[in-house]
Amino acid sequence: MNRRDILVIGGSRGAFNVLRLLAMTLPVELPAAVCIVLHVGRHDSVLPTLMSRWGRLPASHPANGEMFAKGRIYIAPPDRHLLLSPQCRLLLDDGAAENFTRPAVDPLFRSAAHHYGARVVGVVLSGDLDDGAAGLAAIRAHGGYGIVQEPADCETASMPRAALAAAGADAIVGAEQLTQQIIAALDGAPRKEPIPMNTPILDLEARVAQRAVVQPEELDQIGERSPLTCPDCGGTLWRIRDDHPLRYRCHTGHAFSALSLAEGHEKVEENAIWTAIRALNERIIFARERQLWAQRVGDKKQMDIEQARIDEGTTLAQTLGELLKSAAP
Repeated sequence: MNRRDILVIGGSRGAFNVLRLLAMTLPVELPAAVCIVLHVGRHDSVLPTLMSRWGRLPASHPANGEMFAKGRIYIAPPDRHLLLSPQCRLLLDDGAAENFTRPAVDPLFRSAAHHYGARVVGVVLSGDLDDGAAGLAAIRAHGGYGIVQEPADCETASMPRAALAAAGADAIVGAEQLTQQIIAALDGAPRKEPIPMNTPILDLEARVAQRAVVQPEELDQIGERSPLTCPDCGGTLWRIRDDHPLRYRCHTGHAFSALSLAEGHEKVEENAIWTAIRALNERIIFARERQLWAQRVGDKKQMDIEQARIDEGTTLAQTLGELLKSAAP
């Protein structure tokens, strides 16, 4: 049997209670280092303290460059990506957000797959959108083992569903069976056939993702320039030449899988509509001020012109407001 000794876990909304159960049930002699990304953004996190209290394995936010060891839990700190590097070291990265989050799951999974291949077990838990889908696909493409929380068992099933669509899984389990399945995977449980991926592109993508500055020519090696723009910075997006999952990257480092990119563009569209509504409201206010001026000077013709502007602006603003309501989930 091919034993595995690196466990990487990612989750978002709904994953907190699963991590609590996991901490309570993982054995103290766990023959693997555990790395976790929970979407916390820039908010302070007491998750290491809680997981240490809940279970028998010590948990911490690692220092940059710290060596990882079996039987310990390492949790990505707020606003920093957690990466695995060669020589069993952990890196903290403050580069661009991926899938609109930092820390993100994909950078951890991708770095684990790139450097440790078949030694890795990746786990995708409950969460919104699709962070972790590309990362789990990379793990399975490099010979690692993939576990996905049963979507019906999740508070939010989007991340597990996206992972299954992009990567498939070697096991799909509920929270109650997760520890048992992790132990089986570490002990060498057989893998299922992974979805084919372009491994050379994955390796290039992993190297590009860890670069602070990326030249367009480097992105040309892993993707095709797209007419779409980055919803974070407005830069050109490259569509990665691998469809599991469909994903994009810009030269400043922002990266998106399809669901996250769609969400970003929806927010850009909504902001644009609100900007238009604000401009129309200002137009209406200005027309009313001019109408009052016309009234004071006795200019009836100008009063009628300003009223027409007020009516037109009000109609347009109401139309845009209805558009926002119809687009709301």
